[in-house]
Amino acid sequence: MSQQTLTIEKLGQRGEGVAQGADGPVYVAHGVPGDRLVAEVAGERGDIVEILAPGEGRVAAFCEWHAICGGCAVQTLAWAAYAEWKRGLVVSALAHAGVAADVAPLVDAHGEGRRRATFHARFARDDRGAALLEVGFMRARAHDIVAIDACPILAPRMAGAIAAAHAVAEALKSREKPLDIVVTASDEGLDVDARGTGPLDFALSQRLVAAAGRLDLARVSNHGEIVIERRAPMLAMGRARVALPPGAFLQATRAGEEELARLVAAGVGKARKVADLFSGVGTFALRLAEKAEVHAVESDAPMLAALERAAHGAPGLRETTTEQRDLFRRPLLAGELARFDAVVFDPPRAGAEAQAKLLASSGVPCVVAVSCNAQTFARDAKILIDGGYSCESITPVDQFRHSAHVETVGVFRRAKPKGKARARLLG
Repeated sequence: MSQQTLTIEKLGQRGEGVAQGADGPVYVAHGVPGDRLVAEVAGERGDIVEILAPGEGRVAAFCEWHAICGGCAVQTLAWAAYAEWKRGLVVSALAHAGVAADVAPLVDAHGEGRRRATFHARFARDDRGAALLEVGFMRARAHDIVAIDACPILAPRMAGAIAAAHAVAEALKSREKPLDIVVTASDEGLDVDARGTGPLDFALSQRLVAAAGRLDLARVSNHGEIVIERRAPMLAMGRARVALPPGAFLQATRAGEEELARLVAAGVGKARKVADLFSGVGTFALRLAEKAEVHAVESDAPMLAALERAAHGAPGLRETTTEQRDLFRRPLLAGELARFDAVVFDPPRAGAEAQAKLLASSGVPCVVAVSCNAQTFARDAKILIDGGYSCESITPVDQFRHSAHVETVGVFRRAKPKGKARARLLG
């Protein structure tokens, strides 16, 4: 380990400053382009000791836990430079995959802030054997806990989230097992799901019930099994209201969900029959069903059931059908895809490679791809383009502000084939 004087040249893929050190590139956490600084360097990693001259785009951090908590990688970069860096993550991923396409400016979808967070609880003992409990986020580049008491990027409805995580960890501390505590803000209050403690006995369940009553939590679950539901956690999605299953996937911010849904709907346009693949609880399907017939496909049975109930209870929706199916193992075949005017897919970070290959061999006129991983989005886009689709638009959406994560929505269209060519595609 040594101290080196460095000049930050750019931001890396994870939001760290990149400088040229004595032995090659050095990645300096929280460095900003243009910074001249002294860093403690170990291998390729550097930590700031002193900023000798700040870069032009450097601004003050707004959170007291900045540079300690691992939740935010980029807080000290002015918006214009930050937005161009985050857009650049998509641009570079596409270039690496061999995709030549225009990328729109970054859309800010932070809105009121994050409506979902995972807190971590860890247990230890002091020198006298007394149990110690820490609850918070993971420390940057480490496995220990930063015991925060506030987080400024959370939405107002998450105001009680940290207290709820503490209460759940306190109720389960006798197990002394590491916990991940997922807190989601619903329209009816906080929904909390604890993971890591294993099955609960009656006494532990009653402690969680007491905590839920004391903090007025809507629901508390353990590994997705409901311990107490005082009010069903609900969220509005278009005309529909969805009762969230415990631990269900949800877009990080309300503004992000609405912006992604708007881009998807614009991409689908006037399509009359739409497949929504990896549909989750219906983020897109329930909105698309206001104008089109929708077939929603999802592997998670509780999320699919929630979508189905919401669709049946919403006024004025077109026919909405559902199918439980593992699209990684059993993607929709070209023949199954032939009945749709448009297909939307929003897979996990691994992307939808198998499904993209079958779409590339299909005659579906329009494909809208949504992704939280720029690299797998670029790979899947390349597959579609090589299969004859043209890229109409690519839009990066920032609902994970101050992190290196970016959502992307791409719209791909196929020229309508004629005569025998169309028959071959549909056959």
